[in-house]
Amino acid sequence: MKSLFKFFAFAAPLMLAAALSAGTAVAQGSAIDAATTAVLADAKVVKALDAIKADDARALSEQKTITEIPAPPFKEKVRGSYLLKRFQELGFKDAAMDGEGNVLALRKGSGGSPKLVVSAHQDTVFAEGTDVTVKEKDGVFLAPGIGDDARGLAALLSMMQSLNDSGIATVGDILFVATVGEEELGNLRGVKALFRDHKDIDGFISIDGLGISRVVNQATGSHRYEMIFKGPGGHSFQEFGLPSAIHAMGRAIAKISDLQTPSDPKTTFTVGTVGGGTSVNAIAAEARMAVDMRSDSTEELLKLEARLLDLVKQAVTEENARWKTDKMTVEIKLIGDRPAGIVALDSPIVQATQRAVSVITRAPQVTFAGSSTDSNLAMSLGIPAVTIGGGGEGGNWHSRNEWYRPVDAWFGPQNALLTILVLTGLDGVTKPTLVARQTSK
Repeated sequence: MKSLFKFFAFAAPLMLAAALSAGTAVAQGSAIDAATTAVLADAKVVKALDAIKADDARALSEQKTITEIPAPPFKEKVRGSYLLKRFQELGFKDAAMDGEGNVLALRKGSGGSPKLVVSAHQDTVFAEGTDVTVKEKDGVFLAPGIGDDARGLAALLSMMQSLNDSGIATVGDILFVATVGEEELGNLRGVKALFRDHKDIDGFISIDGLGISRVVNQATGSHRYEMIFKGPGGHSFQEFGLPSAIHAMGRAIAKISDLQTPSDPKTTFTVGTVGGGTSVNAIAAEARMAVDMRSDSTEELLKLEARLLDLVKQAVTEENARWKTDKMTVEIKLIGDRPAGIVALDSPIVQATQRAVSVITRAPQVTFAGSSTDSNLAMSLGIPAVTIGGGGEGGNWHSRNEWYRPVDAWFGPQNALLTILVLTGLDGVTKPTLVARQTSK
């Protein structure tokens, strides 16, 4: 770690000049640099960072164990119970599972504020019954969910262990959370419950994904709908002339497919699933489809939503007009709502993460990106938040061929730990750089 300290002392002014532009931002950046330097000079911190690296093999074993505990959407309880047990074994005797299924453990600081949440999500996208056995081939581990987000959970546990074992004391409070409902139709129900029940949260970090040099500071918003088309149905020959739910849906899909959306801010749509009908020789009485819309801009997302919903209604009108009837209807249900948001590059939480990445990995630059993660909710509430990687390499997300390679995997929990300590403050060494929100006190 001494070499990391020397590197940072040399590189900090260069990083500062490249990343910041003026006045207040420069002052904030200087404060983050000074806090990072002081934290890295502390013997307990050096010990904790070294311990994380030494814990790498055990953390990988934990990652595989977590992967093999199924956690389908809305059925995370078995995995949650395991994580609750692990939280308690790491010294968090008061750890608990809330009513939504989140597992929480509070580590009090000496000053009582600010309060920073550090989280990873329990759930996977895979249905109940999916084979989640971890297989190894040439140093690569394959299993559904091994990277997303079993790695994040393993990194979280490794960091929690090193923090407690080293005896580090922070000024601010740290709330460790293993959330539920991050994936698919979980609709961020875990973090929605978290922020509903805890009004004193000042900052939020999600460990999700792998790459350390990629920091998510922009929340991609999404709206998801289920459209259910309904008509009288009937025999394809004897009742010919009645409107078809499948035909109405087809008209809607054709209209949606011709939509034009901006590339900046990136705005997208897709009809993800379709179904309906009972027989090849029957006029469909019911058909349904699920639609996903996303954008980095709330304004553009709402524009797209209004246009798309209008097209669906037009399709029903046209199907009815085709057969001179009013018997075709559509029921439109909102099934997913993830708010958009952004955290400025000069925010302390973004800058602290940027400095930590540069020190830990010596990456020439940090890439800032937009994505849909648990951080969406915090960002939409105006609470500083970032999503960072758990370490290692991987791919084929959300598929049964998901893979993981533990290359420099310890960078993940090391990066998270350093970021946390700079934000919450090291007792007797640095003050918190994360600002306590007056509205939460």
